[in-house]
Amino acid sequence: MDIRNLINNIAFNNYEPSIDELERIISVNGDDMHYLFSVADKVREEYCSDEVQIRAIIEFSNYCRCQCKYCGLNCHNTEVKRYRMSPEEIVSTAKEAVDAGYKTLVLQSGEDMFYTKDMVCNIVKDIKAIDDIAITLSIGERSCDEFKAFKEAGADRFLIKHETADEDLYNSLHPHSTFKRRIQCLKDLKSLGFQTGSGFMIGLPHQTNRIIAKDIMLLKEIGVHMAGIGPFISHPKTDLKDCNNGDAMMTLKAVATTRILLKDPMLPVTTSLGVLEEKNKSLAFGSGANVIMQKVQPIQYRKMYEIYPKDTKDEPSVLAKRLELEDFIKSCGRKISKSRGDFGLLK
Repeated sequence: MDIRNLINNIAFNNYEPSIDELERIISVNGDDMHYLFSVADKVREEYCSDEVQIRAIIEFSNYCRCQCKYCGLNCHNTEVKRYRMSPEEIVSTAKEAVDAGYKTLVLQSGEDMFYTKDMVCNIVKDIKAIDDIAITLSIGERSCDEFKAFKEAGADRFLIKHETADEDLYNSLHPHSTFKRRIQCLKDLKSLGFQTGSGFMIGLPHQTNRIIAKDIMLLKEIGVHMAGIGPFISHPKTDLKDCNNGDAMMTLKAVATTRILLKDPMLPVTTSLGVLEEKNKSLAFGSGANVIMQKVQPIQYRKMYEIYPKDTKDEPSVLAKRLELEDFIKSCGRKISKSRGDFGLLK
């Protein structure tokens, strides 16, 4: 089967590809790559409409117990200035975001066990009392009992990326955990009824196109509702400081391939993609993405939440930044969603 027929059969005829076939698609370049993007955009329009979902993200703590070899927040980095937002600060920031028009809030942190099960539940309940908004938690690995408590408190979604589908590579990059443990967390979240998100990085050392194909297949096997796919960006205070950054075009091909295979998940324009080059964000909207996130925590905290190096400038108010983002989305020919953007309810 030639590559364009393969792309079409996956996108429109529910053809179930093999790993070999996904690898072929991931490897396309030139006109075939742009064809892949155009088909992914059509699938996105069919399943998710022309609306872009805008999420507010509150990065409320940069403390982390983990030893991830690519992340600037790793526990061995003694040069990072650590912070924790109080529950009151988190809820107040959430209120400001809701007043600015956000319908979904992502509460993200390092794996910081300072925030106990009860603290997280109380934060979720207090934010839920503000308005009918969706809450996504992105706080790392917790026990199934904790996940259950978060769901009962009102959390709607949980994001925990698998990072790479290659078990040996995953274990080498995460000395504190295991690939099996990460996948079990995703299965637990699905069983509890969370809208469940995963994702992976493009450009990790020793990653191959075949591994990327396995990443995409794993997203399908898990049955994710959202997936963050972004390029690896090296940080000078990590073990991978001398490694090259991931490739933007390969990232876009992974997003597009995920769209044609999975059809309807939420696929964000990741922040890391824009860090490589600002224009990549608009390109992602043309290759299957339908979500974008905006940091809303106070600027002093944004500067300290440095998973990878980035230029953090003083910015206007949460409302002004929201309006600026809406203008950007409209300039890409897309509409602004006014809904919470729950999975399965977009059309």
